[in-house]
Amino acid sequence: MAVSLRGCEELIPEDEWLKKLARSEATATPLRIKLGLDPTAPDIHVGHTVVLNKMRQLQDLGHTVIFLIGDFTSLIGDPSGRNTTRPPLTPEQIKANAETYYRQASMVLDPARTEIRYNSEWSDPLGARGMIALAAKYNVARMMERDDFNKRFKAGQSISVHEFLYPLMQGYDSVVLKSDLELGGTDQKFNLLMGRHLQAEYGQEPQCILTMPLLEGLDGVEKMSKSKNNYIGISEDANTMFAKVLSISDVLMWKWYTLLSFKSEADIAALKKEVEAGRNPKEAKVALAKEITARFHSAAAADAAEQDFINRSKGGVPDEIPEISLSGAPLGIAALLKMASLATSTGDGNRLIEGGGVRVDSSVVSDKALKLSAGVYVVQVGKRKFARVTLT
Repeated sequence: MAVSLRGCEELIPEDEWLKKLARSEATATPLRIKLGLDPTAPDIHVGHTVVLNKMRQLQDLGHTVIFLIGDFTSLIGDPSGRNTTRPPLTPEQIKANAETYYRQASMVLDPARTEIRYNSEWSDPLGARGMIALAAKYNVARMMERDDFNKRFKAGQSISVHEFLYPLMQGYDSVVLKSDLELGGTDQKFNLLMGRHLQAEYGQEPQCILTMPLLEGLDGVEKMSKSKNNYIGISEDANTMFAKVLSISDVLMWKWYTLLSFKSEADIAALKKEVEAGRNPKEAKVALAKEITARFHSAAAADAAEQDFINRSKGGVPDEIPEISLSGAPLGIAALLKMASLATSTGDGNRLIEGGGVRVDSSVVSDKALKLSAGVYVVQVGKRKFARVTLT
């Protein structure tokens, strides 16, 4: 139960989950724990791994985890958190994306103990007659209680009929898989509860649901998202991954520790206490960066990434300098100086470059047309202005 509750937003209902755990222990029967992801993009980022980490923790306790790839539901498009109809993907796009999902998820889950399923297995054979029978098990009034549907309806925005099918099909997945627990982000609560409702309609014991917080990205404000350019892809190279973790704020670091680290809660609490007592928070952040990098690469790659970061930071750079994240790579050096508040304008940036007062990773910049690609750079203006810029 402690493992289940660590970092979670809601566990509904807790008493039912406790009963399931007790029965599982008494009968030595693993529980069936489901996570569904729609392959709407080719890559998984560390925000997705918040729920994958929880799956791995429960998997290590001996339960059966089901990694469900929503190749059928992707054709509909999840309306969760949307204020417009989501453009449906083509079967070709879904197939291409799905091919990478399991390989990437296996970086967190134990592939030898993971049940991989595709919901087209049962959704395609359902057919029109089966879809009508399924739709009869839920009414429109309750569907309109869904927050995003309700807001769009009141605002006079379009809601397509096929969007009502998405939560029904996700719920039907739970019926077919006979899941005991379904995991998801907080934005998936309506869909997860649909699974409980439909299981009861089909005479099954309803699943419990466990929602995990949405992980803020590198900016510390918005949910991690590729579209917002504030993400760390789990297939990114080790040096970039390490540097990006170091770019997060000291405050956000502790939430990332809770949701992304496999350290015990006691160890994290002890580390936080040390920082509050005066230990340099950068040391805790380096430890987190190495843990995350090692998980998706190797311990040796994490050590090499740390050394690469140290090498980049050499050259009379103070221990503590502002950490800045910028998007828009490749980005002109003068624009970068302005965005990093190292120059008052691009014109001012160009004048500083002409005067030989700008360095990037200890090298003097002489070309005003220089464009920096994605990466991490120590930028220096004059003798006293420094910034470590993560450019994505």
